[in-house]
Amino acid sequence: MPVRRASRTFRPVLAVLALTLALGACDSDSSPDADAGSVKATGPSVIAPGLPGEAARTLTPEEAKAQLPDDSPNSADISYARRMIEHHAQAIEITELVPKRAESTPVKLLAERIAAAQGPEIAAMQGWLEDNGSDDKPTGHTHEAMPGMATEAQLATLRTAEGKAFDKLFLTLMITHHEGAVAMATEVKGQGNNVRIEEMADDVIAQQTAEINRMRGM
Repeated sequence: MPVRRASRTFRPVLAVLALTLALGACDSDSSPDADAGSVKATGPSVIAPGLPGEAARTLTPEEAKAQLPDDSPNSADISYARRMIEHHAQAIEITELVPKRAESTPVKLLAERIAAAQGPEIAAMQGWLEDNGSDDKPTGHTHEAMPGMATEAQLATLRTAEGKAFDKLFLTLMITHHEGAVAMATEVKGQGNNVRIEEMADDVIAQQTAEINRMRGM
């Protein structure tokens, strides 16, 4: 099992450490040897900022690399990406009904924003899965297994609704859908191990919580 990533308090220190190490490596590679017969230096030392109340330390490049956390994806990260792709896909499917069936202009504009945001997020998660060797299609998940997913009966009702009735049902289903996405994102932040997945989950929580509040006011 991958080692859990560092705490949030320590993460800024690690970020500075990683940047310092990378810059040091670039400087080392670009510097010519003193003479043709000299042995090439292994690289400059790295100043690692200490935690609050602690002094900075001087590390070799090897020691600095050893301080960086292992954020190898675990099963929770991979499951989240696969399931959220399906989750987002249904949201886009729902928004596609809006132009011809909705009456409210704010609802139409909201649907456009949801589709514009979640399409690129799907692409980002698909790319992440490919980069991490897990680009096979998700299996074993039903809509009911993911929080917030609309049932086929609810979708059928939405497809036949029009005007104000459509607007009301759309908002009801989309609020529930967003709440499910926030729940999934919150869960992976506690169970996952990959920093990129956590960043994507943070984006989902921030964006969809704001949209939930907006929809509740419509």
